[in-house]
Amino acid sequence: MHIQLDPVGGIAGDMFAAAMLDYHRDWQAPLCEAIRGSGLAPDLDVCALQHNDGCLTGHCFEVKEPTHSNRHRHRHWRHIREQLHNSELDAPVKHRAINIFELLAEAEAALHGNVIDEVAFHEVGAWDSIADIVAAAWLIERSGATSWSCSPLPLGRGRIASAHGWLPVPAPATAVLLKGFPVFDDGVEGERVTPTGAAILKHLNPSFGPRMSPSLLLGRGYGFGTKTFPGLSNVLLVNVFDTQRSHSADSSVVVCQFEVDDQTPEDLAVGLERLRELPGVLDVIQAPVFGKKGRLAIHIQVLGEVSRINAILDHCLTETTTLGVRWHTISRATLARDEKDHTLDGKQVRVKRTVRPGGVKARKVEMADLAGTAGGHTGREQRRREAYARDLEDDGEEPSIRDQESV
Repeated sequence: MHIQLDPVGGIAGDMFAAAMLDYHRDWQAPLCEAIRGSGLAPDLDVCALQHNDGCLTGHCFEVKEPTHSNRHRHRHWRHIREQLHNSELDAPVKHRAINIFELLAEAEAALHGNVIDEVAFHEVGAWDSIADIVAAAWLIERSGATSWSCSPLPLGRGRIASAHGWLPVPAPATAVLLKGFPVFDDGVEGERVTPTGAAILKHLNPSFGPRMSPSLLLGRGYGFGTKTFPGLSNVLLVNVFDTQRSHSADSSVVVCQFEVDDQTPEDLAVGLERLRELPGVLDVIQAPVFGKKGRLAIHIQVLGEVSRINAILDHCLTETTTLGVRWHTISRATLARDEKDHTLDGKQVRVKRTVRPGGVKARKVEMADLAGTAGGHTGREQRRREAYARDLEDDGEEPSIRDQESV
């Protein structure tokens, strides 16, 4: 399943939850039950209400705050993290909610020069924002979507009131979170993307290129925000697609390329290893080439996430001696895959599995888990066969002739 977000009016935490619940209307009851039973607050509750803005019909998302809550109380990130960690939410939902909040905390820490654990949330620390983020985490996990995409984001204009006074639009934390995301100015005043909405987007890491693969539109959800804009519906659209394929061709990545001919091999190796460790970098490859004046040079290609392009470019220019980097965005197709652990002689060996078009199953044993096997190539090959056979056995399959040849 693929989900596309179209922020006609913008995106906020409540708009995301409302749009998802407008499409999945039977999810409202289990979501409410999950939040009520989370232990975050005794009487914290949520609901999706039908809404019509005179043009479109959908839902808005409302939060019933705890009776004795102080809406203007400042909450430190470390306290919110502890509350979520100790909650009764399912582990995957808990992980997503903590990650979304952590992205917000990192943005605030970068702005104010604080240690992340000392970050204090104001508006985002209110119970409605906490409920919005928990609801978003629950809905993302429940959706089972294998990929997400988003239309370019409206930047907004003007100023907004906050606990710190008047702030420019987009809010400083929002601007940090949206770094690397495509935006546009449609001339409409007001806050269009909230910090919570931006953090949810960054967590999803959606592609922004056009959808290239055939897919079946299953339906659409309409999620309304609380603000009104003249001549424009303040709505977030959620378009849900069945890709009907074993691979996803709707993700976009950036390719950065450059050549180096004046850096020592040992120093270049260190720089490229640091590039590989950078969050958002998917792969780094190098190859010898002949450059100008017949010089032997090294061609470098870096594959990365679109939202991390600026950080990737910065590291390319600081970890190597190149004076320039060529980069562009491309679409890619990837097979859905999973990983299973097996214990052989007391050691963990991972097996990656996927299904190729036509239903052919493929497996690959993780070579890093075989590296310490005694007996050289013969020992590693024997361990690989054992892991392969164990994986087939656990799935109740018999090795085919092709399987036996491939191992």
